[in-house]
Amino acid sequence: MNFPAFQKSYGRRTVLAMPDFALEPGRVCAVLGANGAGKSTLAKVLAGAVPADGGQRVVPARVTVGYLPQRSFPFRMTVRQNLLVTGGGRQRAEELLSALGLSPLADRRAALLSGGELARMSLARALMRPCRLLILDEPTAAMDMESTVLAEGLLQRTCRETGRTLLLVTHSLQQARRTADDALFLHRGRLLEQGPAGRVLYQPDRPETKEFLDFYGS
Repeated sequence: MNFPAFQKSYGRRTVLAMPDFALEPGRVCAVLGANGAGKSTLAKVLAGAVPADGGQRVVPARVTVGYLPQRSFPFRMTVRQNLLVTGGGRQRAEELLSALGLSPLADRRAALLSGGELARMSLARALMRPCRLLILDEPTAAMDMESTVLAEGLLQRTCRETGRTLLLVTHSLQQARRTADDALFLHRGRLLEQGPAGRVLYQPDRPETKEFLDFYGS
């Protein structure tokens, strides 16, 4: 899946300048970088939540996209109904509820969920409908360790079984090392390094990447 070079600016300030890049089907690509590096902006532009400069189309028209932003809100209904409202089907809903440990909460009002429970429900809702590119922005940030393990396993299986491409924005270097096949490293709004996760996350080419890994990997 190929993407053209693009920029995103606010006023006179360019917050993200991306070169041409590609994402492979059936693989998890982690997006890493310090706060303000442009990770969430990249997710928003690819998801179509905000336009690239000049209204440029970044994702090919034929590519269906799913998106889970950092902050997600429940609909005023039960957990199960929050999934079914997507039109994805009851069987799929029950599979996801089970996979993320939500079955006991299925009939609870979603507004009464804890932060971690809401994060699991939001992830399940994002996975309800098929898409070629799934973009998740810090999907496990509010989850505890057990829930994070469930979510990571589910995401990896989903990519392998469906051929879906997953772009995973994460602040966690450890999560990237556990789950990613590929990695993008952003620094001050620019893509400095990309490639197989085993190389980028352990033997980077750029000194900025190494500095980031040394600091956050401790």
